[in-house]
Amino acid sequence: MKRTLSVFCLAVLTALFVGASGRPPASHWVATWTSMPQLTEPANLPPAPFTGADRVLDNASLRQTAHVSAGGPRIRLRFSNAFGGAALPLTAVSVARPAGGAAGVSAVVPGSVVPVTFHGKPSTTVPVGAQVVSDPLPFPVRPFENIAVTTYLAHGQASLSITSHPGSRTTSYLMAGDQVSALDLPGATPVDHWYFLSGVEVLSPASAVAVIGDSLSDGRGSTTNGNDRWPDVLASRIPAAVVNQAAGGNRVLQDGLGPNVLARLDRDLLATSGVSWAIVFEGVNDIGTATPDAAASTAADLIDAYDQILTRAHAAGILVYGATLTPFGGNTGYDAPSREAARTSVNAWIRGHFDAVLDFDRVARDPAAPTRLLPAYDVGDHLHLNPAGYRALGSSIPLGLFRAG
Repeated sequence: MKRTLSVFCLAVLTALFVGASGRPPASHWVATWTSMPQLTEPANLPPAPFTGADRVLDNASLRQTAHVSAGGPRIRLRFSNAFGGAALPLTAVSVARPAGGAAGVSAVVPGSVVPVTFHGKPSTTVPVGAQVVSDPLPFPVRPFENIAVTTYLAHGQASLSITSHPGSRTTSYLMAGDQVSALDLPGATPVDHWYFLSGVEVLSPASAVAVIGDSLSDGRGSTTNGNDRWPDVLASRIPAAVVNQAAGGNRVLQDGLGPNVLARLDRDLLATSGVSWAIVFEGVNDIGTATPDAAASTAADLIDAYDQILTRAHAAGILVYGATLTPFGGNTGYDAPSREAARTSVNAWIRGHFDAVLDFDRVARDPAAPTRLLPAYDVGDHLHLNPAGYRALGSSIPLGLFRAG
């Protein structure tokens, strides 16, 4: 009898252990879309009449599209005032499904509009230098779905220093008055920029890949509203979220368009929800803007900076994959023998020191002229890629690098 009871108990415990180990992973908040916050240059401020003498978007609404990567049953939004010269008063915000599911359209699907709240309230104020996260929203999203976020500012932001992401490659819409519930915005002013909205998070068991980069990841040369940057291509191939924390003109060592990578690493990588992996594809602007005599020392400084990125990311449990720098031979501003030598030395270090290497240089270069881009991938300036080139980069990344665990 005792033996029978012991066998029974062992069987029950075994079943419980097997059942527990076979449970699906728990869901958590993970970033599914981001736009790297930047200080808005004067030329990229909202056009008149949405920018006045001392404030922007006074009694105006802004409708923006975000293209999520991972899906889930609930989402929440992040708004940034990182570079604002005054508090950012968000009077009302809504989320909806764009008409036809398309990116960059002004109309939304009837019945899909959901109000956004902040600690149960319909409005909030984001202090200077801060960000705010909305309450969880009962708004299920599918992978690769577009969502429309509409924001109304009753009194605008009282500064011409505001936070945005100019290189959205996605059309947003500006219109006077409170339009958060409007199904369409006839006569709205289109702008290819994102303002204030810096992230969408989803409740999901997935992990995220954060891309740290410049215009080659931000998608210069890609299709407006086409979502065909190389991080978009990667997202379509793996069961993880991919968030694009890149900005055109950005540099690793010094501020350019947006703060340098070492300065923004905490915000754009370490504080991004659910990140397990990072891809660093940046440094070409550091080399290209260095004087020819300083190219070699810039390469040495870049290598030191990459080592810092690895150290800080590893401390947070994040694996870091390094992408080799693609060629710029023939580019009017960057091409010089000493800069090419710097690129070559930096790539040699990348190939031997990151947790894995994405050899974008090998993918994008012309075998007949290795210091230049393959003509079929060159957008025309001998630096940036066209959609075919971005597709080649995104398709070259080994899928096994993003297995859970």
